[in-house]
Amino acid sequence: MMKNSEKRKILDRAENLFYRGDYNEALRMYGILLKDYPGLEEARIGAILSDIALENDEEAQALFEYYQVLKEERQEDAEQIIEDMIGSLDNALEKISDLLDGTLFSREESLGGITYNDFKELVELRGSFRRAFEDIMFSTKVMISEKEDLLDFLQQLVDNGFNEMAMRYIEGAALAFPTDEKIIELIEKIKG
Repeated sequence: MMKNSEKRKILDRAENLFYRGDYNEALRMYGILLKDYPGLEEARIGAILSDIALENDEEAQALFEYYQVLKEERQEDAEQIIEDMIGSLDNALEKISDLLDGTLFSREESLGGITYNDFKELVELRGSFRRAFEDIMFSTKVMISEKEDLLDFLQQLVDNGFNEMAMRYIEGAALAFPTDEKIIELIEKIKG
């Protein structure tokens, strides 16, 4: 049995490997932890997400990032929330469609997303940006065509703790708008 400090070190290494996209090695690290600590929830979730990432890294990365947010917020049932989300990945789009009675999705759905205006309607229906974004983050994309909408979306991501995801969007936005003060401000907010 390894020491707690060694366990934490291996867990941190596995998480870093996952973030870098080295899913096979992350899975191996999580496996080492599970051998000595079969009840270690963080290792179990990490192993499951590493396995998912081998087939669909975008969804697995989003789930992993959300799991990290839940842990940072000290959400007691973080593992159960992630397990429920994993279990419903295949049905997510159908559930959202049922929730909205099919009223929001249009031709953008066939393109793999919904318009930002439709997403804002979903935010209103769900009562918060966070809940609406969690509903769609694994099943569809938000199609943004206006700079103001992009900046609003980025601000909402940052305000709701989706910093890693916001940075991915910001990297692309910074290329298109390298001197935009709002983008620079968001980058500083995330770093700070």
